[in-house]
Amino acid sequence: MRNWQALSSKSYEEVWRRIDQEFKFQPSVSEFPSFHLPSPFVTYDVSAYYGASINLNVYRDLEEKSLQMFQELVPKDEFLLALEWQHEGYRVNPHLNFPKNEWKEWIIPVFPDGDYYFFIEKDFNWGILGHPWEGSISLYGKDLLYSLEKNKPAMFLKIIRQKLKA
Repeated sequence: MRNWQALSSKSYEEVWRRIDQEFKFQPSVSEFPSFHLPSPFVTYDVSAYYGASINLNVYRDLEEKSLQMFQELVPKDEFLLALEWQHEGYRVNPHLNFPKNEWKEWIIPVFPDGDYYFFIEKDFNWGILGHPWEGSISLYGKDLLYSLEKNKPAMFLKIIRQKLKA
């Protein structure tokens, strides 16, 4: 089975309609947050990691720890949604090969270095949402936050927002 399967136009529209409705998604370069997450959630400031002088190991660590969480939470025969705002979206299985592009990044990276990048469980029970203009990465869902305790990326140091109880 090939990984990173593009969503059909219909699936793509349905997923973004659900994001708009459930998260009240309002993209903005200056109004934050741009989405409202269900509890529990935590949002980390990753703005210090933009720029050319950053040690690349911190980005690899983010990918590795995210993949560990995905593999822990997604059954071997299932997938999660990998989305880039206003670009092609994908179904991806974290147990299969994660090929990288010419910049040695995932097709959709976790680190929001130019657009909104979202990794959302197929039933929207948990997800990782990256905000490029706030310079933040948000995680929501009890299972994902539990996995985060064991697989916390090195760049997740400064909390901007959190709500741990419903």
